[in-house]
Amino acid sequence: MRIALYEPDIPQNTGTILRLAACLGAEAHIIEPAGFPVTDRAFRRAGMDYLDQVAIVRHGSWDAFDTWRRRDGARLILFTTRASVSYFDHSYRRDDVLLFGRESAGVPDRVHDAVDARLIIPIEPGLRSLNVAVACAMALGEAMRQTRIA
Repeated sequence: MRIALYEPDIPQNTGTILRLAACLGAEAHIIEPAGFPVTDRAFRRAGMDYLDQVAIVRHGSWDAFDTWRRRDGARLILFTTRASVSYFDHSYRRDDVLLFGRESAGVPDRVHDAVDARLIIPIEPGLRSLNVAVACAMALGEAMRQTRIA
């Protein structure tokens, strides 16, 4: 299972997601540019002592990432508040890439249109969204449960 972060804004959320990936054995992809320095040194400074335990792949742009994932044949699953299908109702595969947008803006339309599936984590009416790290943990947990990875 793989996690991809589209131009993340908040280093603490990225650090939390990288720790999650390390603990659950998921590969982490960071699609740049990020809103903060995306370097091993910056993560270590933030206390990310799990850095040596996570496979991090950096992509210099959306186009570079999209080229990689198409060449790899990976299915791209976007988690977005603009979806209508619940993440519980999707059938995951072990080689899926779970994509999460920027905390401040999600993903642009061209990314939204390029994915293989768009899923939503249902929340109470009137509330805007979950924290991206929490959403990532929920999505990865469901995908792993379905594919029996753990």
